[in-house]
Amino acid sequence: MNKIMIITGGSRGIGAATALLAAERGFDVAVNYASNQAAADAVVKGIQAKGRRAFALKGDVGSEADMLKLFDACDKQLGTLTCLVNNAGVVDVKARLDQMSVARWQRMFNVNVIGSMICAREAIKRMSSKHGGKGGTIVNLSSAAARLGAGGQYVDYATAKGAIDTFTLGLAREVASEGIRVNAVRPGIIDTEIHASGGEPNRVEQSKGMVPMQRGGTAREIANAILWLASDESTYTTGAVIDSTGGR
Repeated sequence: MNKIMIITGGSRGIGAATALLAAERGFDVAVNYASNQAAADAVVKGIQAKGRRAFALKGDVGSEADMLKLFDACDKQLGTLTCLVNNAGVVDVKARLDQMSVARWQRMFNVNVIGSMICAREAIKRMSSKHGGKGGTIVNLSSAAARLGAGGQYVDYATAKGAIDTFTLGLAREVASEGIRVNAVRPGIIDTEIHASGGEPNRVEQSKGMVPMQRGGTAREIANAILWLASDESTYTTGAVIDSTGGR
């Protein structure tokens, strides 16, 4: 059976590293991206250079219509999905709860939670034995913030990632008998562009003293954990949330 992955937010950071590593591991990859077409096209070229098929499609993860287009394009261009990586996510600038707007919360949950649920629903329709599928894997991206709370910084982001932890556990139990494994990776402080989007481009350097390993992680290190959960080396693992935080 061909190995076919959809990865949301696949044009940069952890998503791009995961897409490229997936190609090395024999996956064809559908790369979703929000705005940076040049970066997404570069990832696609990198995948193709490794001998795998790939395409990129722009879409808002929080938009049901956009995600339906993504899954339909994957069906037509690559074939039957075997792995979904719910990687896309947003963070906002540091703020206390009493400084935050409802619009900020709605964006945070629409992308980080509802988007993952939309994609998981569509994946299940294709993977589940209940729907005639042959099984597959779903890997969600959580965050160490779900355990730490991120008070005084972005408690809304931490809360959304806490929801991802709960969603992972519940969905894993829901579809375990249908050939689908659902797990998550909980990264710590990772050297990616997301910190700049939250107004802290130097966050890794400033925060490494809080990490027992005394350094930030790399996108490739998180991709390694994701690909393990997507592989046949983890066939008895479901409902797990793997910390990849340098001990934090």
